[in-house]
Amino acid sequence: MAWQNEVTDGKRFEFGSNWKSFLENISEEQIECSKIKLQEWLGDLKGKTFLDIGSGSGLHSLAARMLGAKVYSFDFDMQSVECTKYLKECYFPDDDDWQIEQGSILDNNYINSLGKFDIVYSWGVLHHTGFMWNALSNSLNVINNDGITYISIYNTQTYWTKYWTFVKKTYNISLVMKCLWKYFYIIFNTFKGAIKDLLLLKSPFKRYKEYKKQRGMSIYYDLIDWLGGYPFETAKPEEIFYFYKQNGFQLDKLYTAGGGMACNEFVFKKIT
Repeated sequence: MAWQNEVTDGKRFEFGSNWKSFLENISEEQIECSKIKLQEWLGDLKGKTFLDIGSGSGLHSLAARMLGAKVYSFDFDMQSVECTKYLKECYFPDDDDWQIEQGSILDNNYINSLGKFDIVYSWGVLHHTGFMWNALSNSLNVINNDGITYISIYNTQTYWTKYWTFVKKTYNISLVMKCLWKYFYIIFNTFKGAIKDLLLLKSPFKRYKEYKKQRGMSIYYDLIDWLGGYPFETAKPEEIFYFYKQNGFQLDKLYTAGGGMACNEFVFKKIT
């Protein structure tokens, strides 16, 4: 398949493999945190149709379904599709209100076949397609009138964007490079975080315990996802604002990474 060929050629990170490992230790607390995050940003999901573009581990599709949404999940990476199917089988077996498929946001015919949804969700996905602006454009075609979309896109930085593009590209070249980057940043981030916490008279261990409250994710698997996440594109908040405004959307909620390299988060509402 296309995704596997790109992984073999070092052109794409194996996202699904990372999510498969993440699911081996997923907890009910992480699922609950994911539900809380969705409610904070999207409000009441009960009875809404919810499209998860790039479902990854399937955690956020699961949270949306638990909150009463009718969920449609798809991912380009077949292993991610299997991860999502695994969670469905665990929590919602034989449920017709949760559908899961393999598909690409860049496939116009596939996207046009999906219909329209009340909520279109894509957290940290579209900047990994290799054609971010095309992916963003295609995601608009599946939003209902008065529908909303919740996306997150990596923040552009003048110098760090170039550096991290280099890291991610070389990470995927070989097993040796994967190990070098992974262990360097595990050690670096551990010491940096511990020193910062100690200077602020905080417990270094509390940082890792509380990280799960951020969408229910794991600090270790998020680090691997960050290091390997290639293809990789970024955008300034104002570029995203302009794109959605030109396409008939207004901003409803916003979180910016400031000067950091994290994701900017946006909720846009379609204007009819």
